[in-house]
Amino acid sequence: MVKDILRFKNSILSGSLIIISLFLFILILFITLYNAQNADFTIQFDSRMYQLLKFTIYQAFLSTTLSLLVGLLLAWSLAHQSQFKGRKVLITLFSSSIVLPTIVVVFGIIGIFGRNGYFNQINLFLFDISFGSYLYGLSGILIAHVYLNASFAARSLLQSFESIPKEKYKLSKSLNFSIFKRFYYVEYPAIKSTLMSIGSTIFLLCFTSFAVVLLLGGSPSYNTLEVAIYEAVKLDFDITLAIKLAFIQITISAILVIISSSFQIVVSNLKASSNIIFWKDSKTVQLIQWFIIIVFSFFFILPLIVIIIDGIGSNFLQILKDTLFIKSLYTSIFIATISSIITGIIAIILSATMRNFTIRTRLSNKYISKFLNLIFLFFSNIYLAVPSLVMGLGFFIMSQTYAGSEFIWTISALITANILMSLPFAIAIINPLMQKTAKRYDKLSFSLGLTTLQRWTYVEYPYIKPSLGYVFALSFCFSLGDLGIISLFGSDEFTTLPWYLYQLMGSYRSTDAAGVALILLILVLTVFILLPKLFRNKIVKNN
Repeated sequence: MVKDILRFKNSILSGSLIIISLFLFILILFITLYNAQNADFTIQFDSRMYQLLKFTIYQAFLSTTLSLLVGLLLAWSLAHQSQFKGRKVLITLFSSSIVLPTIVVVFGIIGIFGRNGYFNQINLFLFDISFGSYLYGLSGILIAHVYLNASFAARSLLQSFESIPKEKYKLSKSLNFSIFKRFYYVEYPAIKSTLMSIGSTIFLLCFTSFAVVLLLGGSPSYNTLEVAIYEAVKLDFDITLAIKLAFIQITISAILVIISSSFQIVVSNLKASSNIIFWKDSKTVQLIQWFIIIVFSFFFILPLIVIIIDGIGSNFLQILKDTLFIKSLYTSIFIATISSIITGIIAIILSATMRNFTIRTRLSNKYISKFLNLIFLFFSNIYLAVPSLVMGLGFFIMSQTYAGSEFIWTISALITANILMSLPFAIAIINPLMQKTAKRYDKLSFSLGLTTLQRWTYVEYPYIKPSLGYVFALSFCFSLGDLGIISLFGSDEFTTLPWYLYQLMGSYRSTDAAGVALILLILVLTVFILLPKLFRNKIVKNN
């Protein structure tokens, strides 16, 4: 064991330094929050606290259940309707849901389902019926969460459906299985692990949801812990209450992350598989599959179309002349670029370390290796345990307590949060590839005596290069659309595109808001689709 550690000391040391740094950062954050208490550190679960906790868990559970149900039905339908025009484009759009800025999505959903939205207007015109403001409250939160997460679930599950060997479908056909028997005996075993993984991920994302609840909650009775922390800081300036809420959120989130650490986050790339199932279902079942695909496609695409239609009517010359817009655009791109580069580097280093604990030919003691791997996985997913708003609260208190420019504190807070937000997804993409290169090329690399730099240049970089482009795009878009920490630090002196858009929506400048939302949407989709293509190479393509 000691000999193996010395052999792989470079990769183990570099990854361990990052994990130790993360641990120290979280420790400092905890100490800062604890020391900022102005009263006795006791958390009393009064009726308000109980209501906050109850609704936070309740909406996360409902959102996760609905997202998984819709995602499963959509993935099942797409898997069995594998040949139709526009399928690849549709799947690419569904893949992009994970990076769509939440505030832009909410803007589009309001444009469709809001009081003055197209859905209400059409009903008034045809049937003289108005559905009122049903969007604000639990229903709106669920609609937005299903929109953001169901397509992510569908894309991940579709990959599992398409990995099922054709022989199994052939056998189920010869045994004359019904669709329910086929699903139970053939499909469910193949998608079970993916279902558990994305279920735990979606629940954590919904549990720590901020922008959706802030914009669509409608009243304090629909507040979650994150929104309550924001209101305690920005509206009431009750730091003590905010810290107590933060500790409750950290405790519950940490427990959930520990429980879900055994599940690997599933992130699918943009490429649509062409696995064809030749044994078609009955016409009735096919009609159901087509109905599911068409209904969800409309549900997903219509808010984006509304953003485009409303955005085109904006005065772009006026928007582009606005110094606040230029400042927010520059700040967003700068922070997103720095965050994505650092995220990629950290993901590579941690993946290079973690493969030492999972490959048998490296570290031999499986019990210690498994324990170390779990520690690395936990700290890689630390953002889910310590959400951005809680992290932002820590930085906010540090900026008030310690010396230093507020600008530096804000930049540091945003970049740190963006890195930790993207890291779980980056590692989910890079780690399997780094393990494959080790399994395939370890013996050859060791026999040739390649240095770490030589191995990276000739073995690992060419292999992971296309996926690295996807990691950069994912991280860049996450950073570009985040409305978490900036909600605590945002001002006219320091603003980002999401915060600028939120201010426009809050001041009822809907025309300008539509234009900014369209610009943000185009920027995100352009980066997400085109950036990975710049990292493609002929070697991987031919392989």
